[in-house]
Amino acid sequence: MPQNELVPTLDDTSSARRPVGLVRVTTARAIYERLHADILSLKMPPGMALQEKKIAEEFGVSRTPVREALLRLSEGGLVDIYPQSGTVVSRIPVSAIPEAVVVRKALESTTVERATEIADAGAIARLDAIITRQRMRAALGDTSGFHEEDEAFHEAITQIAGYPGIWTILKSVKVQIDRARRITLPILGRMDKVIQEHVVIRDAIAAHDAESAKSAILHHLNAVIPDVAELRLKHPDYFR
Repeated sequence: MPQNELVPTLDDTSSARRPVGLVRVTTARAIYERLHADILSLKMPPGMALQEKKIAEEFGVSRTPVREALLRLSEGGLVDIYPQSGTVVSRIPVSAIPEAVVVRKALESTTVERATEIADAGAIARLDAIITRQRMRAALGDTSGFHEEDEAFHEAITQIAGYPGIWTILKSVKVQIDRARRITLPILGRMDKVIQEHVVIRDAIAAHDAESAKSAILHHLNAVIPDVAELRLKHPDYFR
């Protein structure tokens, strides 16, 4: 395995002391994570062609770890690989979104209910800090940073509830929702609306009101569905 298979951001331990397989797998993971982030952020929009050679050159590696990363993305429904033809970023499957929302509702209703039972002042302060950062991102028009804080808010609730593993499950379930939501955030007033919904959820958790918290988070998650129908009309090339 060529020494340039290493990714510069990894630690500087000599490759001579690492198993060859570890170097290759670590590089493939780094490529996967970068492409995954770019696809979810729409930096790589639906339908965009991906060239193995170009990606390999950008990372300074052979095509082998690039292929592994693309295969993993394909398994997650984020790229379509056509033998003898090429690889493209997959279009967002509209049919998959309602089911993903159902899963989110079920799991996040559970975490928010538990959070209302055990949240202390420190937990509420954590949610407040995230909401404050969201307001700052919204004021700057920073949709990417806003989305990151949105993720942090929902992840924080699972951690406050003591169910951090649920967030790991949700991240894989909601990838198509996330792609659709990235399109909605530039819509005028959408970021402010999300903040308002988060404040209602936060207040219910602080009041230890499980029913209100569950109702608020279900309302929040329901907001994704009507957006998709409208977005499909405006961006037909992004959906299938």
